[in-house]
Amino acid sequence: MRVPILKQKNYLIASVQAALSDSDLETLRDELTAQVGQHRSLGVIIDVTALDVLDSFAVRTLRSMAQMVQLRGATTVIVGIQPDVAFAMVQLGLKLGTIATALDLEEGLGLLDRLMLAKRGPAHAS
Repeated sequence: MRVPILKQKNYLIASVQAALSDSDLETLRDELTAQVGQHRSLGVIIDVTALDVLDSFAVRTLRSMAQMVQLRGATTVIVGIQPDVAFAMVQLGLKLGTIATALDLEEGLGLLDRLMLAKRGPAHAS
């Protein structure tokens, strides 16, 4: 299943609509990494609101996606982790590492805006 990747300002938004196979996750990782360079994106949001499970492969792939995106110059925020998914991840010891998370898309966009402002420093504040 192909995940739509939308461009909004300097950000890319990947909205996962259904459970993905391992190869679908790898395809998403590769497409996001390529599009960060193509669009010169500063941030990526991965919306997992529709998912009711994140297995160990999915969590590892999300971590590697964020690391690859960071190496390309962008910041990743994962949004929409459902309460049951968060509970299961904690119980299974699955960690996202230093990847930023937010409750929903709106909060994720706000977080990216704040992170980008902090990167530019006070001299660029309007």
